[in-house]
Amino acid sequence: MASVEPYPSPPASPKASNVDPVLRNALRYTISAKEYKTLHEYLVTRSPKALQKRAPTPAKVKSILATGDDHYAATIRASLRVLIASQTGLQIWDLITTQLWGRGKKQTNKSKLSVLRSPNLRLSLSLSLILFLHRVLFRFFTRLRSNILAKDAAAFRRRNPRIARSLTSRLAPAVGASLAGFALGVYPSDQLRLTIAIYVATRAAEFAYNALENEGWLGNKPRWWGSWMMMPLATGQLLHAFVFDRECFPKAYGDFILSHTPNYLQRRPRSYPPALAWPDPNTIVDSLAEMSRLNWPPFTSPILFPSNPNPLPSSLVSISPITSPAHPSIPHLSCALLHPSNPSCSKTLLTYTLTAFPSLAKFFTLIFALFSLPRYKAFLSDPSKELNGLAKRVLRMTVFIMMAIGTSWASICLFANTLPRNLLPTQRWFLGGFLGGLWAFLDRKTGRPNFLYSVRLSIDSAWKVGKKRGWWSAVKGGDLAVLVVALGVVNAVYERDPGAVQGGSLRKALGILRGEGWTDRAEQEEKE
Repeated sequence: MASVEPYPSPPASPKASNVDPVLRNALRYTISAKEYKTLHEYLVTRSPKALQKRAPTPAKVKSILATGDDHYAATIRASLRVLIASQTGLQIWDLITTQLWGRGKKQTNKSKLSVLRSPNLRLSLSLSLILFLHRVLFRFFTRLRSNILAKDAAAFRRRNPRIARSLTSRLAPAVGASLAGFALGVYPSDQLRLTIAIYVATRAAEFAYNALENEGWLGNKPRWWGSWMMMPLATGQLLHAFVFDRECFPKAYGDFILSHTPNYLQRRPRSYPPALAWPDPNTIVDSLAEMSRLNWPPFTSPILFPSNPNPLPSSLVSISPITSPAHPSIPHLSCALLHPSNPSCSKTLLTYTLTAFPSLAKFFTLIFALFSLPRYKAFLSDPSKELNGLAKRVLRMTVFIMMAIGTSWASICLFANTLPRNLLPTQRWFLGGFLGGLWAFLDRKTGRPNFLYSVRLSIDSAWKVGKKRGWWSAVKGGDLAVLVVALGVVNAVYERDPGAVQGGSLRKALGILRGEGWTDRAEQEEKE
């Protein structure tokens, strides 16, 4: 069967035949003619005259490189650059974390590995292979589709209608190129591979939702419908895992929650004798989990009943320094632990909001200000408008996070006062997190990235909890399969509706991945 060549190769230049093949290939796989021209204009022309005389002109380099198809040479060049850049970046990151951030800390002795077994090298190699294979596969399936659609391939299409329909689909090159995701298997299976798979999967779901919305499939949705609805489920799962399966919970997320819970987690008083033990925040959370298992026991005040030898269950003796001097009118042990000096649960929540708001507002002001630096020109042109928008974003985010954390803690008191002790003793943690996540409604218009971040953390945590409790077991290479399917969805959405892929830089990165260059197809289609 004759084939039609959709990408004809240029004829070889006569002058290039006199050039050493080793030199020609070294140049082809190192730099392109256009890149050399730019390099020559900005560097060589400003160098000493002796170097200018020895350096070849852009025209000569172009004649040398004008041999055969440059697509595979460009693919190899890009892959090698990804390999070198990622390996260099990982080495610099290791240097920063060990020499700068790790200064003064006890360093763990890491066993020396050979170069081929180095995790940094294997990660760089896997990223380089993903780019190389993605470009090669995309080009292969594009050519195959063109050949099958040719007139002289009519007999093949009649004999194999299903295969022909699959291979001639507009999405065939995009979906076929996603098989390059299996190259991530070069990197050892660990947390990073799982994180990458979850990230690409959630972005694929986001882009698919955008495509459905652009095509009018969700035209009749209510006004309150949005990505914020994922937040209650995510926070419910995360709070439950934080209490009962903390090893399956992201540590940085937990540290942030604990550091911004000033009123519900009782810190050690300065006047407390240093020789006596005081429960730390993790011990307090573990004690709350134990109360759940004990069906939320009532509080027996040692002040009212000093003759009682066992005011606390034996498994909760560690919280005695907090609960022993608690207000005698508090009826529930959980309330005595969370706010021992204040018998009112509602006043404790109000005090929390007044105490937590300033610190959270300062934190998010710093974060949003840093993210606004690339838009400094807009601030200079219209400072009042931009500052007003920045203040609104900080206020929405501060109130959302403050009330989400506060509601989650206050829900313990709410359920203790409204539900029977043996009704959903452990599941009420999920309900409390669910109630806290409802505050995402305040940031529903601009908070999708934050909601998706929490969803990714929840998926990762739920997967680990399920493995720990034996609900499911890991499948070898399962994360790679998820990555390939997700990458196929991203490619298919980008092929069908480039505007559904949010972010110009991300669309340009997909163009690089497909070998189309640093181009934004969505902007090109708008101009056309």
